[in-house]
Amino acid sequence: MSKPSPAYFQRLAALAAIDDPAGRETRPVLEAFSGAEMATIPVATAEDLELAVARARSAQSAWGDRSAKARAAVVNRFSELVHDNAEALMDIAQAETGKARIYAQEEVIDVALTARFYAQNGPKMLADQKVPGMLPGATDVRVRYQPKGVVGVISPWNYPLTLAVSDAVAALIAGNAVVIKPDSNTPYCCLALAELLYQAGLPRELYAVVPGPGSVVGQAIVAQTDYVMFTGSSATGATLAEQAGRRLIGFSAELGGKNPLIITRNADVDKAVAGAARACFSNSGQLCISIERIYVDRAISDEFTEKFARHVSEMTLAPTYDFTADMGSLASAQQVETMEAHVTDAVAKGAKVVAGGRKRADIGPFFYEPTVLTDVTDQMTCFADETFGPLVAIYPVDSTDEAVKLANDTDYGLNASVFAGGDEEAQRIAEQIRAGTVNINEGYAAAWASTAAPMGGMGISGVGRRHGAEGLIKYTEPQTIATQRYIGLDGIRGIRGIPQSLYLKLTPTLIRSLKYLPGR
Repeated sequence: MSKPSPAYFQRLAALAAIDDPAGRETRPVLEAFSGAEMATIPVATAEDLELAVARARSAQSAWGDRSAKARAAVVNRFSELVHDNAEALMDIAQAETGKARIYAQEEVIDVALTARFYAQNGPKMLADQKVPGMLPGATDVRVRYQPKGVVGVISPWNYPLTLAVSDAVAALIAGNAVVIKPDSNTPYCCLALAELLYQAGLPRELYAVVPGPGSVVGQAIVAQTDYVMFTGSSATGATLAEQAGRRLIGFSAELGGKNPLIITRNADVDKAVAGAARACFSNSGQLCISIERIYVDRAISDEFTEKFARHVSEMTLAPTYDFTADMGSLASAQQVETMEAHVTDAVAKGAKVVAGGRKRADIGPFFYEPTVLTDVTDQMTCFADETFGPLVAIYPVDSTDEAVKLANDTDYGLNASVFAGGDEEAQRIAEQIRAGTVNINEGYAAAWASTAAPMGGMGISGVGRRHGAEGLIKYTEPQTIATQRYIGLDGIRGIRGIPQSLYLKLTPTLIRSLKYLPGR
């Protein structure tokens, strides 16, 4: 458990889809805990991306011709290798992002479980399906799923293991090749997973890692691939969606969120405190589905706020490659600047800090305390804008109806959480919230880790879904093959041996009678 060695970085850098990386411009990669350079990464060009796509397209044909079961076997081996290399993967995730080890472990487990889910279930989801045809007994219809071709993935820095591969394994099992641009701050997490995919038997051309700036490599991915999967900000997602739309290619994205948590007056306050802390400060709050707004019934708001503030104030911050820290650092100076700007603005306009509120340069350059605010108003930046850091505001409400109304008063719609006195009440509240996922008695993990269920956002929080059947089938082109029997050359205008005038007269009655058949 320590920062990876120079030899490790050198080995991984050689896996980047860049010809002659030794002669290329390089970019420093920082250890988030210290802010010091720990490695460099070759910087790819648009030409590198073009070549990677060409090689991927050439290799994809043979990969797509393999059975889904054979493709899944490679992904299943990869899942086992992730388990076997868990410690090294946690080390690199911590080094590049500064997250506490518990959340690095969370990533590793998620990668392994997602890969295993699709390895076990993907072939069944991709199997040809027989569906009812036009005329029972006369029309046989089969739906099959063809791969898109080359899928482009643009992955972010906050979960650089999970989001580098959870979408990719689905695309690979569907028969596609993948070309991925990892975030420039976290390229080695992606390369570490690429190494394990290659060890599992995946040809290198089918998962090509092209590190470089989004303005160059990201734009080239949208311009040249057959489908784009993006995780990041809503503003960038909207731009990429427009560009993909001009090419008439598929596009899917998980974007930002300003996620609410509702606590009813009959909720268990102590359980809500512990759950809210996980929901707000996992991964230092740098999580699209983390909670940034808490609506708590006024009858228990004082008790909740006091206990929550105390709990948060006692959280341990440390730059350690072990499990002793409750929260690690933020990932970069930019994240710290956003936190400082949001907190300073809120306090200047009358908000009260009840926990945290300080940068902790004494621990490390990117550390900032988990912070809880009250008295936040709509005049403050953090009221509606996503902070994407360890900051949450508490809002007392007079009723559950008011809480639901306020929770839905946003352009976002990614995730939400409910803590209530009983499951029936919680379910009723959850069904009224406009969000792609709603967790009851939990902040985010229950929905996210249920990989059989779709995950994604409403509103400006995303397009499409990952996980579940939806997260796999989106990487395919469904094809319908219909075989017609017992119909003459005139098709549906007549049947051989029956006068056309009689056939046309009886057709409406025959069609109407189909409603009595199963599935019609």
